[in-house]
Amino acid sequence: MEMINLSLPVANKFVTDYLEQKNSTKDFFHYSYLDKGSYEKRVKELEARSFMRNDVADYIEAYMKNFPQSDKVRHSIAKLRMENSVVVIGGQQAGVLTGPLYSIHKVISIILLAKQKEEELDIPVVPVFWVAGEDHDYLEINHIYTPSKEKMKKVVFPQRVLDKRMASDIELDKQVCTDWLETIIESYGETDHSQSLLQLLQKAVDESTTIVDFFSYLTMSLFKDYGLLLVDSGDKEIRKLEKEIFLKQINEFQQLADAVSTQQKLVQENGYSLVIEMAENPVNLFYYDDTEQERVLLQYDERGNRFVGKDKIVSFTFDELKEIASEFPQKLSNNVVTRPITQDLLFPTLAFIGGPGEIAYWAELKKAFEHLEIKMPPVVPRLNITLLERSVEADIEELKLSMKDVLINGTSEKCAQFLQSVSNEKIARLLSEVKDVIETKYNQIEEEIKAGHKGLLPLLEKNEDFLISQVEFMQNKVDDSVKLKHEVIVNKFSRIEQNLKPEGSPQERIWNITYFLNKYGIDILQDVMELPMTFDGTHKVVKL
Repeated sequence: MEMINLSLPVANKFVTDYLEQKNSTKDFFHYSYLDKGSYEKRVKELEARSFMRNDVADYIEAYMKNFPQSDKVRHSIAKLRMENSVVVIGGQQAGVLTGPLYSIHKVISIILLAKQKEEELDIPVVPVFWVAGEDHDYLEINHIYTPSKEKMKKVVFPQRVLDKRMASDIELDKQVCTDWLETIIESYGETDHSQSLLQLLQKAVDESTTIVDFFSYLTMSLFKDYGLLLVDSGDKEIRKLEKEIFLKQINEFQQLADAVSTQQKLVQENGYSLVIEMAENPVNLFYYDDTEQERVLLQYDERGNRFVGKDKIVSFTFDELKEIASEFPQKLSNNVVTRPITQDLLFPTLAFIGGPGEIAYWAELKKAFEHLEIKMPPVVPRLNITLLERSVEADIEELKLSMKDVLINGTSEKCAQFLQSVSNEKIARLLSEVKDVIETKYNQIEEEIKAGHKGLLPLLEKNEDFLISQVEFMQNKVDDSVKLKHEVIVNKFSRIEQNLKPEGSPQERIWNITYFLNKYGIDILQDVMELPMTFDGTHKVVKL
Protein backbone atom coordinates (compact mmCIF):
# COMPACT_ATOMS: atom_id res chain seq x y z
CA MET A 1 0.00 0.00 0.00
CA GLU A 2 1.32 3.43 -0.94
CA MET A 3 0.01 6.99 -0.91
CA ILE A 4 0.34 10.11 -3.02
CA ASN A 5 -0.56 13.67 -1.97
CA LEU A 6 -2.43 15.96 -4.35
CA SER A 7 -3.46 19.59 -4.04
CA LEU A 8 -7.11 19.80 -5.05
CA PRO A 9 -9.39 22.84 -5.15
CA VAL A 10 -12.27 23.03 -2.66
CA ALA A 11 -15.72 24.12 -3.79
CA ASN A 12 -16.24 26.24 -0.67
CA LYS A 13 -14.32 29.54 -1.03
CA PHE A 14 -14.02 29.97 2.73
CA VAL A 15 -12.49 26.53 3.21
CA THR A 16 -10.10 27.11 0.32
CA ASP A 17 -8.86 30.29 1.98
CA TYR A 18 -8.75 28.58 5.38
CA LEU A 19 -6.58 25.74 4.10
CA GLU A 20 -4.14 28.37 2.83
CA GLN A 21 -4.50 30.26 6.15
CA LYS A 22 -5.27 33.55 4.47
CA ASN A 23 -5.63 36.46 6.88
CA SER A 24 -9.27 36.93 5.96
CA THR A 25 -10.09 33.56 7.56
CA LYS A 26 -7.45 33.49 10.31
CA ASP A 27 -9.20 36.42 11.98
CA PHE A 28 -12.25 34.24 12.66
CA PHE A 29 -10.32 31.78 14.83
CA HIS A 30 -8.17 32.05 17.93
CA TYR A 31 -5.46 29.67 16.71
CA SER A 32 -3.78 28.71 13.45
CA TYR A 33 -3.98 24.96 12.94
CA LEU A 34 -0.70 24.95 10.97
CA ASP A 35 1.30 26.72 13.70
CA LYS A 36 2.87 24.28 16.19
CA GLY A 37 3.05 27.09 18.71
CA SER A 38 -0.76 27.31 18.68
CA TYR A 39 -1.03 23.93 20.37
CA GLU A 40 1.44 24.90 23.08
CA LYS A 41 -0.57 28.08 23.75
CA ARG A 42 -3.78 26.06 23.80
CA VAL A 43 -2.33 23.72 26.44
CA LYS A 44 -1.49 26.75 28.60
CA GLU A 45 -5.03 28.05 28.19
CA LEU A 46 -6.52 24.68 29.19
CA GLU A 47 -4.30 24.50 32.27
CA ALA A 48 -6.06 27.61 33.60
CA ARG A 49 -9.51 26.03 33.20
CA SER A 50 -11.23 23.28 35.18
CA PHE A 51 -13.00 20.21 33.77
CA MET A 52 -15.12 17.38 35.16
CA ARG A 53 -12.48 14.87 34.11
CA ASN A 54 -13.46 12.04 36.43
CA ASP A 55 -17.20 12.49 35.84
CA VAL A 56 -16.73 12.45 32.07
CA ALA A 57 -14.31 9.50 32.28
CA ASP A 58 -16.81 7.59 34.46
CA TYR A 59 -19.54 8.25 31.90
CA ILE A 60 -17.37 7.11 28.96
CA GLU A 61 -16.25 4.01 30.85
CA ALA A 62 -19.87 3.04 31.56
CA TYR A 63 -21.06 3.89 28.04
CA MET A 64 -18.29 1.97 26.29
CA LYS A 65 -18.52 -1.22 28.35
CA ASN A 66 -21.08 -2.52 25.85
CA PHE A 67 -18.71 -2.13 22.92
CA PRO A 68 -15.50 -3.94 21.90
CA GLN A 69 -12.76 -3.21 24.43
CA SER A 70 -8.96 -3.20 24.48
CA ASP A 71 -6.11 -2.25 26.78
CA LYS A 72 -5.65 0.87 24.65
CA VAL A 73 -9.24 1.96 25.32
CA ARG A 74 -8.84 1.44 29.06
CA HIS A 75 -5.55 3.35 28.95
CA SER A 76 -7.25 6.26 27.15
CA ILE A 77 -9.90 6.44 29.89
CA ALA A 78 -7.15 6.48 32.50
CA LYS A 79 -5.32 9.23 30.59
CA LEU A 80 -8.50 11.32 30.44
CA ARG A 81 -8.51 11.40 34.25
CA MET A 82 -5.01 12.92 34.35
CA GLU A 83 -4.86 16.63 35.15
CA ASN A 84 -2.48 17.37 32.28
CA SER A 85 -4.30 15.40 29.59
CA VAL A 86 -6.05 16.94 26.59
CA VAL A 87 -8.23 15.54 23.82
CA VAL A 88 -8.51 15.69 20.05
CA ILE A 89 -12.20 15.53 19.25
CA GLY A 90 -14.55 15.43 16.27
CA GLY A 91 -17.92 13.92 15.52
CA GLN A 92 -20.53 12.80 13.05
CA GLN A 93 -24.08 11.48 12.79
CA ALA A 94 -24.59 7.77 13.43
CA GLY A 95 -25.02 6.58 9.84
CA VAL A 96 -25.94 2.93 9.21
CA LEU A 97 -22.83 0.82 8.64
CA THR A 98 -20.90 3.95 9.81
CA GLY A 99 -22.34 6.05 6.95
CA PRO A 100 -20.26 7.56 4.12
CA LEU A 101 -16.49 7.08 4.08
CA TYR A 102 -15.86 10.54 5.47
CA SER A 103 -17.02 9.30 8.90
CA ILE A 104 -14.18 6.78 8.82
CA HIS A 105 -11.79 9.47 7.57
CA LYS A 106 -12.76 11.63 10.54
CA VAL A 107 -12.04 8.82 13.01
CA ILE A 108 -8.67 8.22 11.37
CA SER A 109 -7.92 11.95 11.55
CA ILE A 110 -8.75 12.15 15.25
CA ILE A 111 -6.58 9.15 16.12
CA LEU A 112 -3.58 10.22 14.02
CA LEU A 113 -3.61 13.85 15.17
CA ALA A 114 -3.87 12.76 18.83
CA LYS A 115 -0.88 10.44 18.35
CA GLN A 116 1.11 13.16 16.59
CA LYS A 117 0.40 15.82 19.22
CA GLU A 118 1.14 13.48 22.11
CA GLU A 119 4.60 12.92 20.67
CA GLU A 120 5.18 16.64 20.01
CA LEU A 121 3.86 18.01 23.31
CA ASP A 122 4.90 15.13 25.58
CA ILE A 123 1.56 15.11 27.41
CA PRO A 124 -1.34 12.61 27.29
CA VAL A 125 -3.57 13.27 24.26
CA VAL A 126 -6.77 11.24 23.98
CA PRO A 127 -8.74 10.65 20.72
CA VAL A 128 -12.49 11.20 21.25
CA PHE A 129 -15.30 10.71 18.73
CA TRP A 130 -18.52 12.61 19.44
CA VAL A 131 -21.45 10.56 18.05
CA ALA A 132 -24.26 13.00 17.26
CA GLY A 133 -26.94 10.74 18.71
CA GLU A 134 -29.24 13.67 19.50
CA ASP A 135 -29.71 14.31 15.77
CA HIS A 136 -33.23 13.50 14.60
CA ASP A 137 -32.86 13.56 10.81
CA TYR A 138 -33.28 9.83 10.21
CA LEU A 139 -33.41 10.23 6.43
CA GLU A 140 -29.81 11.44 6.47
CA ILE A 141 -28.49 8.31 8.17
CA ASN A 142 -30.77 5.47 6.97
CA HIS A 143 -29.03 4.50 3.71
CA ILE A 144 -25.78 3.67 1.99
CA TYR A 145 -24.77 3.44 -1.68
CA THR A 146 -23.58 0.28 -3.35
CA PRO A 147 -21.96 -0.11 -6.80
CA SER A 148 -24.10 -1.37 -9.68
CA LYS A 149 -23.56 -1.64 -13.41
CA GLU A 150 -24.84 1.79 -14.41
CA LYS A 151 -24.31 3.95 -11.33
CA MET A 152 -24.20 3.87 -7.54
CA LYS A 153 -27.40 2.49 -6.08
CA LYS A 154 -29.00 4.04 -3.01
CA VAL A 155 -29.97 1.23 -0.63
CA VAL A 156 -32.26 2.33 2.19
CA PHE A 157 -32.28 0.56 5.55
CA PRO A 158 -35.89 -0.68 5.56
CA GLN A 159 -36.71 0.07 9.19
CA ARG A 160 -39.28 2.87 9.19
CA VAL A 161 -39.21 5.82 11.59
CA LEU A 162 -42.12 8.23 11.20
CA ASP A 163 -41.47 10.70 14.02
CA LYS A 164 -38.59 13.04 14.81
CA ARG A 165 -37.09 11.15 17.73
CA MET A 166 -33.37 11.33 18.38
CA ALA A 167 -31.24 8.64 16.77
CA SER A 168 -30.21 7.50 20.26
CA ASP A 169 -33.87 6.64 20.93
CA ILE A 170 -34.47 4.65 17.74
CA GLU A 171 -34.55 0.98 18.68
CA LEU A 172 -32.81 -1.28 16.18
CA ASP A 173 -35.06 -3.88 14.52
CA LYS A 174 -32.54 -6.71 14.61
CA GLN A 175 -34.24 -9.07 12.19
CA VAL A 176 -34.76 -6.33 9.61
CA CYS A 177 -31.13 -5.29 10.03
CA THR A 178 -29.79 -8.85 9.69
CA ASP A 179 -31.73 -9.45 6.48
CA TRP A 180 -30.62 -6.12 5.08
CA LEU A 181 -26.95 -6.74 5.88
CA GLU A 182 -27.00 -10.07 4.07
CA THR A 183 -28.44 -8.33 1.02
CA ILE A 184 -25.75 -5.65 1.13
CA ILE A 185 -22.81 -8.05 1.39
CA GLU A 186 -24.31 -10.33 -1.26
CA SER A 187 -24.51 -7.34 -3.63
CA TYR A 188 -20.75 -6.79 -3.23
CA GLY A 189 -20.00 -10.35 -4.31
CA GLU A 190 -18.58 -13.09 -2.12
CA THR A 191 -14.87 -12.93 -1.26
CA ASP A 192 -12.54 -14.63 1.21
CA HIS A 193 -13.48 -11.87 3.68
CA SER A 194 -17.28 -11.91 3.31
CA GLN A 195 -17.98 -14.47 6.02
CA SER A 196 -15.83 -12.82 8.68
CA LEU A 197 -17.32 -9.41 7.83
CA LEU A 198 -20.85 -10.78 8.13
CA GLN A 199 -19.96 -12.31 11.49
CA LEU A 200 -18.63 -8.96 12.71
CA LEU A 201 -21.76 -7.16 11.50
CA GLN A 202 -24.07 -9.76 13.02
CA LYS A 203 -22.26 -9.47 16.34
CA ALA A 204 -22.81 -5.71 16.20
CA VAL A 205 -26.54 -6.26 15.59
CA ASP A 206 -26.84 -8.78 18.41
CA GLU A 207 -25.09 -6.49 20.91
CA SER A 208 -26.96 -3.29 19.93
CA THR A 209 -30.22 -1.88 21.21
CA THR A 210 -30.40 1.33 19.17
CA ILE A 211 -29.25 2.73 15.84
CA VAL A 212 -26.51 4.62 17.67
CA ASP A 213 -25.38 1.46 19.49
CA PHE A 214 -24.99 -0.22 16.11
CA PHE A 215 -22.84 2.64 14.84
CA SER A 216 -20.73 2.70 18.00
CA TYR A 217 -20.22 -1.06 18.11
CA LEU A 218 -19.04 -1.15 14.49
CA THR A 219 -16.76 1.84 15.00
CA MET A 220 -15.10 0.27 18.02
CA SER A 221 -14.82 -3.08 16.24
CA LEU A 222 -12.67 -1.30 13.67
CA PHE A 223 -10.71 1.10 15.90
CA LYS A 224 -10.58 -0.33 19.44
CA ASP A 225 -6.83 -1.01 19.18
CA TYR A 226 -6.12 2.72 18.76
CA GLY A 227 -7.53 3.84 22.11
CA LEU A 228 -10.49 5.66 20.57
CA LEU A 229 -13.15 6.85 23.03
CA LEU A 230 -16.79 7.43 22.11
CA VAL A 231 -19.39 9.83 23.44
CA ASP A 232 -23.08 9.69 22.50
CA SER A 233 -24.41 13.24 22.74
CA GLY A 234 -27.95 11.87 22.77
CA ASP A 235 -27.30 9.72 25.83
CA LYS A 236 -29.31 10.83 28.85
CA GLU A 237 -26.35 10.17 31.16
CA ILE A 238 -23.97 12.61 29.49
CA ARG A 239 -26.65 15.29 29.38
CA LYS A 240 -26.85 15.06 33.15
CA LEU A 241 -23.24 16.23 33.15
CA GLU A 242 -24.27 19.17 30.96
CA LYS A 243 -26.73 20.56 33.52
CA GLU A 244 -24.66 23.62 34.45
CA ILE A 245 -23.80 24.25 30.80
CA PHE A 246 -27.50 24.24 29.87
CA LEU A 247 -28.26 26.67 32.69
CA LYS A 248 -25.56 29.05 31.50
CA GLN A 249 -26.83 28.84 27.90
CA ILE A 250 -30.38 29.58 29.06
CA ASN A 251 -29.35 32.51 31.25
CA GLU A 252 -27.29 34.03 28.46
CA PHE A 253 -29.19 32.89 25.38
CA GLN A 254 -29.70 36.43 24.12
CA GLN A 255 -26.05 37.44 24.53
CA LEU A 256 -24.93 34.23 22.78
CA ALA A 257 -27.33 34.85 19.90
CA ASP A 258 -26.14 38.46 19.60
CA ALA A 259 -22.52 37.31 19.63
CA VAL A 260 -23.16 34.90 16.75
CA SER A 261 -25.00 37.59 14.77
CA THR A 262 -22.13 40.04 15.25
CA GLN A 263 -19.62 37.42 14.12
CA GLN A 264 -21.76 36.55 11.09
CA LYS A 265 -21.70 40.19 9.99
CA LEU A 266 -17.90 40.10 10.06
CA VAL A 267 -17.89 36.93 7.98
CA GLN A 268 -20.20 38.52 5.40
CA GLU A 269 -18.19 41.75 5.33
CA ASN A 270 -15.19 39.66 4.25
CA GLY A 271 -17.12 38.29 1.29
CA TYR A 272 -18.09 34.87 2.62
CA SER A 273 -21.48 33.19 2.69
CA LEU A 274 -23.08 32.21 5.99
CA VAL A 275 -23.66 28.60 6.99
CA ILE A 276 -25.69 28.92 10.19
CA GLU A 277 -29.29 30.03 9.68
CA MET A 278 -30.32 31.95 12.76
CA ALA A 279 -34.05 31.97 13.50
CA GLU A 280 -35.70 34.99 15.06
CA ASN A 281 -35.00 35.16 18.80
CA PRO A 282 -33.05 31.87 18.83
CA VAL A 283 -32.39 29.98 22.06
CA ASN A 284 -30.13 27.46 20.27
CA LEU A 285 -31.47 24.57 22.34
CA PHE A 286 -33.88 21.75 21.60
CA TYR A 287 -36.51 20.42 23.97
CA TYR A 288 -37.33 16.73 23.70
CA ASP A 289 -41.09 16.22 23.91
CA ASP A 290 -41.69 12.70 25.25
CA THR A 291 -45.37 12.68 24.33
CA GLU A 292 -44.73 13.62 20.70
CA GLN A 293 -41.41 11.72 20.49
CA GLU A 294 -40.05 14.82 18.82
CA ARG A 295 -37.13 17.19 19.31
CA VAL A 296 -38.44 20.77 19.23
CA LEU A 297 -36.22 23.81 18.58
CA LEU A 298 -36.91 26.55 21.11
CA GLN A 299 -37.34 30.25 20.40
CA TYR A 300 -37.97 33.16 22.72
CA ASP A 301 -41.40 34.79 22.55
CA GLU A 302 -40.79 38.39 23.61
CA ARG A 303 -44.48 39.27 23.88
CA GLY A 304 -45.24 36.35 26.15
CA ASN A 305 -41.84 36.39 27.85
CA ARG A 306 -41.66 32.64 27.33
CA PHE A 307 -39.61 29.96 25.55
CA VAL A 308 -41.74 28.28 22.91
CA GLY A 309 -41.43 25.50 20.37
CA LYS A 310 -42.73 25.23 16.82
CA ASP A 311 -46.47 26.05 16.65
CA LYS A 312 -46.20 26.62 20.41
CA ILE A 313 -46.58 22.91 21.13
CA VAL A 314 -44.38 23.56 24.16
CA SER A 315 -44.08 26.72 26.23
CA PHE A 316 -41.98 27.53 29.31
CA THR A 317 -41.18 30.49 31.50
CA PHE A 318 -37.55 31.27 32.36
CA ASP A 319 -37.91 29.55 35.71
CA GLU A 320 -39.61 26.49 34.20
CA LEU A 321 -36.90 26.02 31.56
CA LYS A 322 -34.15 26.43 34.16
CA GLU A 323 -35.90 23.87 36.35
CA ILE A 324 -35.92 21.45 33.42
CA ALA A 325 -32.19 22.04 32.93
CA SER A 326 -31.56 21.39 36.63
CA GLU A 327 -33.87 18.44 37.21
CA PHE A 328 -34.38 16.89 33.76
CA PRO A 329 -31.37 17.87 31.60
CA GLN A 330 -31.99 14.81 29.43
CA LYS A 331 -34.94 16.74 27.97
CA LEU A 332 -32.61 19.37 26.48
CA SER A 333 -30.05 19.10 23.70
CA ASN A 334 -27.79 21.36 21.69
CA ASN A 335 -28.05 22.72 18.19
CA VAL A 336 -25.32 23.73 15.75
CA VAL A 337 -24.40 26.83 17.79
CA THR A 338 -24.32 25.37 21.30
CA ARG A 339 -22.88 21.93 20.50
CA PRO A 340 -19.29 23.18 19.94
CA ILE A 341 -19.50 25.24 23.13
CA THR A 342 -20.79 22.31 25.19
CA GLN A 343 -18.10 20.06 23.74
CA ASP A 344 -15.39 22.55 24.68
CA LEU A 345 -16.70 23.01 28.22
CA LEU A 346 -16.88 19.25 28.82
CA PHE A 347 -13.51 18.27 27.38
CA PRO A 348 -10.02 19.82 27.62
CA THR A 349 -9.98 20.14 23.84
CA LEU A 350 -6.55 20.54 22.28
CA ALA A 351 -7.96 20.45 18.75
CA PHE A 352 -11.24 19.96 16.92
CA ILE A 353 -11.26 17.90 13.73
CA GLY A 354 -13.78 19.29 11.23
CA GLY A 355 -15.03 18.71 7.73
CA PRO A 356 -15.45 21.59 5.23
CA GLY A 357 -18.96 22.48 6.41
CA GLU A 358 -17.94 22.43 10.07
CA ILE A 359 -14.94 24.69 9.48
CA ALA A 360 -17.19 27.23 7.80
CA TYR A 361 -19.76 27.32 10.60
CA TRP A 362 -17.18 27.36 13.42
CA ALA A 363 -15.95 30.63 11.91
CA GLU A 364 -19.32 32.11 12.89
CA LEU A 365 -18.92 31.16 16.57
CA LYS A 366 -15.77 33.02 17.65
CA LYS A 367 -17.57 35.78 19.53
CA ALA A 368 -19.90 33.28 21.22
CA PHE A 369 -16.85 31.56 22.68
CA GLU A 370 -15.41 34.90 23.68
CA HIS A 371 -18.63 35.86 25.45
CA LEU A 372 -18.12 32.82 27.68
CA GLU A 373 -14.49 33.89 28.22
CA ILE A 374 -13.03 30.84 26.51
CA LYS A 375 -11.23 30.39 23.21
CA MET A 376 -12.05 28.11 20.30
CA PRO A 377 -9.58 25.24 19.97
CA PRO A 378 -7.47 24.96 16.81
CA VAL A 379 -9.88 23.78 14.11
CA VAL A 380 -8.04 21.18 12.05
CA PRO A 381 -9.38 20.09 8.63
CA ARG A 382 -9.95 16.34 8.63
CA LEU A 383 -7.93 14.21 6.25
CA ASN A 384 -9.41 13.89 2.76
CA ILE A 385 -8.73 10.39 1.48
CA THR A 386 -9.52 8.52 -1.75
CA LEU A 387 -9.09 4.73 -1.83
CA LEU A 388 -7.72 3.69 -5.22
CA GLU A 389 -8.12 0.07 -6.31
CA ARG A 390 -5.44 -1.46 -8.53
CA SER A 391 -7.88 -2.23 -11.34
CA VAL A 392 -9.09 1.38 -11.39
CA GLU A 393 -5.52 2.68 -11.34
CA ALA A 394 -4.74 0.41 -14.31
CA ASP A 395 -7.74 1.83 -16.21
CA ILE A 396 -6.54 5.39 -15.54
CA GLU A 397 -3.06 4.56 -16.82
CA GLU A 398 -4.38 2.77 -19.91
CA LEU A 399 -6.61 5.72 -20.83
CA LYS A 400 -3.75 8.13 -20.10
CA LEU A 401 -5.87 10.18 -17.70
CA SER A 402 -4.63 12.54 -15.00
CA MET A 403 -5.45 11.38 -11.47
CA LYS A 404 -5.90 14.99 -10.35
CA ASP A 405 -8.23 15.75 -13.25
CA VAL A 406 -10.31 12.64 -12.54
CA LEU A 407 -10.72 13.58 -8.86
CA ILE A 408 -11.76 17.11 -9.81
CA ASN A 409 -13.89 16.56 -12.93
CA GLY A 410 -14.64 12.85 -13.22
CA THR A 411 -14.46 11.16 -16.63
CA SER A 412 -17.79 11.98 -18.34
CA GLU A 413 -16.32 14.75 -20.48
CA LYS A 414 -13.28 12.67 -21.44
CA CYS A 415 -15.54 9.76 -22.36
CA ALA A 416 -17.70 12.03 -24.53
CA GLN A 417 -14.58 13.33 -26.29
CA PHE A 418 -13.44 9.78 -26.95
CA LEU A 419 -16.82 8.75 -28.39
CA GLN A 420 -16.85 11.82 -30.61
CA SER A 421 -13.39 10.91 -31.90
CA VAL A 422 -14.53 7.44 -32.99
CA SER A 423 -18.02 8.33 -34.24
CA ASN A 424 -19.04 8.70 -37.88
CA GLU A 425 -19.18 12.46 -38.29
CA LYS A 426 -20.82 12.19 -41.71
CA ILE A 427 -23.85 10.35 -40.30
CA ALA A 428 -24.17 12.91 -37.50
CA ARG A 429 -23.90 15.76 -39.99
CA LEU A 430 -26.50 14.25 -42.34
CA LEU A 431 -28.98 13.66 -39.52
CA SER A 432 -28.43 17.21 -38.27
CA GLU A 433 -29.11 18.49 -41.80
CA VAL A 434 -32.35 16.47 -41.92
CA LYS A 435 -33.47 18.16 -38.68
CA ASP A 436 -32.65 21.58 -40.12
CA VAL A 437 -34.62 20.81 -43.30
CA ILE A 438 -37.65 19.64 -41.31
CA GLU A 439 -37.59 22.78 -39.13
CA THR A 440 -37.14 25.09 -42.17
CA LYS A 441 -39.90 23.47 -44.23
CA TYR A 442 -42.34 23.29 -41.32
CA ASN A 443 -41.79 26.99 -40.62
CA GLN A 444 -42.77 27.66 -44.22
CA ILE A 445 -45.81 25.39 -43.96
CA GLU A 446 -46.81 27.16 -40.73
CA GLU A 447 -46.88 30.53 -42.50
CA GLU A 448 -49.18 29.13 -45.20
CA ILE A 449 -51.51 27.43 -42.70
CA LYS A 450 -51.83 30.60 -40.64
CA ALA A 451 -53.41 32.24 -43.69
CA GLY A 452 -56.52 30.04 -43.77
CA HIS A 453 -56.18 26.90 -41.67
CA LYS A 454 -55.29 28.05 -38.15
CA GLY A 455 -57.13 25.11 -36.65
CA LEU A 456 -54.44 22.79 -38.05
CA LEU A 457 -51.55 24.54 -36.27
CA PRO A 458 -51.57 22.24 -33.18
CA LEU A 459 -51.56 19.18 -35.45
CA LEU A 460 -48.73 20.67 -37.50
CA GLU A 461 -46.65 21.27 -34.38
CA LYS A 462 -47.31 17.73 -33.17
CA ASN A 463 -46.38 16.32 -36.58
CA GLU A 464 -43.11 18.30 -36.63
CA ASP A 465 -42.20 17.16 -33.12
CA PHE A 466 -42.82 13.56 -34.16
CA LEU A 467 -40.51 13.79 -37.17
CA ILE A 468 -37.79 15.54 -35.15
CA SER A 469 -38.06 12.88 -32.43
CA GLN A 470 -37.63 10.15 -35.04
CA VAL A 471 -34.43 11.78 -36.33
CA GLU A 472 -33.14 12.10 -32.75
CA PHE A 473 -34.13 8.49 -32.11
CA MET A 474 -31.96 7.45 -35.07
CA GLN A 475 -29.07 9.58 -33.81
CA ASN A 476 -29.34 7.95 -30.38
CA LYS A 477 -29.28 4.52 -31.97
CA VAL A 478 -26.14 5.46 -33.90
CA ASP A 479 -24.57 6.71 -30.64
CA ASP A 480 -25.55 3.47 -28.90
CA SER A 481 -23.95 1.49 -31.70
CA VAL A 482 -20.70 3.42 -31.28
CA LYS A 483 -20.78 2.84 -27.51
CA LEU A 484 -21.41 -0.86 -28.01
CA LYS A 485 -18.57 -1.13 -30.51
CA HIS A 486 -16.22 0.49 -27.97
CA GLU A 487 -17.93 -0.93 -24.89
CA VAL A 488 -14.71 -2.07 -23.20
CA ILE A 489 -13.20 1.42 -23.20
CA VAL A 490 -16.50 3.14 -22.28
CA ASN A 491 -16.82 0.78 -19.32
CA LYS A 492 -13.35 1.77 -18.16
CA PHE A 493 -14.34 5.44 -18.16
CA SER A 494 -17.52 4.57 -16.24
CA ARG A 495 -15.71 2.37 -13.73
CA ILE A 496 -13.18 5.12 -12.96
CA GLU A 497 -15.90 7.72 -12.44
CA GLN A 498 -18.05 5.44 -10.30
CA ASN A 499 -15.12 4.66 -8.03
CA LEU A 500 -13.50 8.07 -7.73
CA LYS A 501 -16.12 10.70 -8.62
CA PRO A 502 -19.52 8.96 -8.22
CA GLU A 503 -22.58 11.06 -9.04
CA GLY A 504 -20.21 14.02 -9.45
CA SER A 505 -19.26 13.83 -5.76
CA PRO A 506 -16.03 12.85 -4.00
CA GLN A 507 -15.74 9.14 -3.24
CA GLU A 508 -15.92 9.82 0.51
CA ARG A 509 -19.45 11.22 0.26
CA ILE A 510 -20.96 8.19 -1.50
CA TRP A 511 -19.05 4.98 -0.84
CA ASN A 512 -19.30 2.96 2.38
CA ILE A 513 -16.40 1.24 4.15
CA THR A 514 -18.05 -2.21 4.09
CA TYR A 515 -17.39 -2.53 0.33
CA PHE A 516 -13.65 -2.27 0.96
CA LEU A 517 -13.76 -4.46 4.09
CA ASN A 518 -15.54 -7.15 2.09
CA LYS A 519 -13.01 -7.02 -0.74
CA TYR A 520 -9.76 -6.47 1.16
CA GLY A 521 -10.45 -7.54 4.74
CA ILE A 522 -10.70 -5.64 8.02
CA ASP A 523 -6.90 -5.31 8.25
CA ILE A 524 -6.99 -2.79 5.41
CA LEU A 525 -7.69 -0.03 7.95
CA GLN A 526 -4.59 -0.94 9.92
CA ASP A 527 -2.52 -0.57 6.76
CA VAL A 528 -4.10 2.84 6.06
CA MET A 529 -3.37 3.99 9.63
CA GLU A 530 0.33 3.21 9.18
CA LEU A 531 0.72 5.53 6.19
CA PRO A 532 2.64 8.80 6.82
CA MET A 533 -0.38 11.13 6.70
CA THR A 534 0.15 14.80 7.53
CA PHE A 535 -2.43 17.51 8.17
CA ASP A 536 -1.22 19.77 5.39
CA GLY A 537 -4.49 20.22 3.47
CA THR A 538 -3.47 17.88 0.63
CA HIS A 539 -5.67 15.10 -0.67
CA LYS A 540 -4.44 11.60 0.13
CA VAL A 541 -4.78 8.99 -2.62
CA VAL A 542 -4.23 5.58 -1.05
CA LYS A 543 -3.35 2.82 -3.49
CA LEU A 544 -4.80 -0.49 -2.29
